[in-house]
Amino acid sequence: MRWMHTAGRALLVAAVVLAGYAGFGVRTDGGPASQGRGPLTLVTAGDLTDYLSPLLDDWNHDHPGERVTLVELPDSADETRAQMISELRSGRDRFDVLNIDVAWTSEFAAAGWISPIDRDRFPLDAFLRPVVDTATFDGRLYAVPYVTNAGLLYYRKDILDREGEQPPRTWSELVRQASTIAPKHGLDGYAGQFLPYEGLTVNVTEAVHSAGGSILEGDGARVSVDSDAARTGLRFLADGVRDGWISREALGYKEEESRKAFQDGRLLFLRNWPYVYADASAEGSKVAGRFGAVPLPGPDGPGTSVLGGSNLAVSSHARHPASAADLISYLTSERVQRRVLTEGSLPPVRAALYEDPELIRAYPYLPTLRQSVLSAVPRPKSPRYDQVSLAVQAVGQDLMALRQTPEQAAERLARELGTISRRG
Repeated sequence: MRWMHTAGRALLVAAVVLAGYAGFGVRTDGGPASQGRGPLTLVTAGDLTDYLSPLLDDWNHDHPGERVTLVELPDSADETRAQMISELRSGRDRFDVLNIDVAWTSEFAAAGWISPIDRDRFPLDAFLRPVVDTATFDGRLYAVPYVTNAGLLYYRKDILDREGEQPPRTWSELVRQASTIAPKHGLDGYAGQFLPYEGLTVNVTEAVHSAGGSILEGDGARVSVDSDAARTGLRFLADGVRDGWISREALGYKEEESRKAFQDGRLLFLRNWPYVYADASAEGSKVAGRFGAVPLPGPDGPGTSVLGGSNLAVSSHARHPASAADLISYLTSERVQRRVLTEGSLPPVRAALYEDPELIRAYPYLPTLRQSVLSAVPRPKSPRYDQVSLAVQAVGQDLMALRQTPEQAAERLARELGTISRRG
């Protein structure tokens, strides 16, 4: 998934070690507090928006003894994760602050690569409620939310207006409009991110949860995907391909391919992240001024999005944990979170910003995004999340290629996830 372009594009990373500290900058073993302060290294995937440097410049100007050096890893989420893990496993202290995809928190925490964080150190009550859950594992806080995200349903407002229709609130309305209105105007009906990669995990998880099911419960301890509700969600996707309102071409879409299809005027409906709003509104877009965005639909009303975004986590080998904690406080402060939105076009985690009239005028999708975030769920939590995601992708691919029925897919996925959960 393009977590740095969408859920957390151009996000930075800093890590802070709390083990051995009673508070930030105070060692429990009697060592000097100054050992917790000093220069920092933040690691992130490639910075593509140019908003990050001014944020760090301001920090460095005010903290000359705690200057931050940015390390940019490859733009690919998979490559970023692999390089982070390689460095963390080595035991070296190259990275202080880590920016991790929200889905990696459980894996990194279970492996001991990041350290628990004192909840009282950060104003978590000021954050959108669901985003805090992405930063927890085994009942403890292991990171601080920095950027959030949730899926939206983009639709061709001009075409629905011409047909006297409102945007769909339920799956049945979506299916009817995608099946009848789209062909009438020479469009494909609906697309998401259906190539077998992290985006397919997200789309499958959203369908299952929108139908009232789940894939794993708790922190991955119980497999729950073999249920009637989960099968209903899987059937929604399979029926789309079988009945033609999801085109075969869409089975090869990631975020950008699907965005381009919508922006080029080839889709009636698109499930994607909020970054699409700005791109589709830009000069040269064939749908600029002709589209809208609403929450994802479900069987009987609004559906459930998967939370995207990025958390700032604490490396177990951080050199200067007190400085790192202050940096995380700075990056998650309301003032900086406002700049994350206005300069980086990234969804902030501070709840108050979604109700700011000035921001809503500039970013009219904010109320819809807030609604989607508040009803969203994390991806399945597991210490072996990478294996879980690969299993969901493989089953989802066979499901949407119509090689397996929803019943067979649910049974197979439950079996494979059970094997993963028993691996210790």
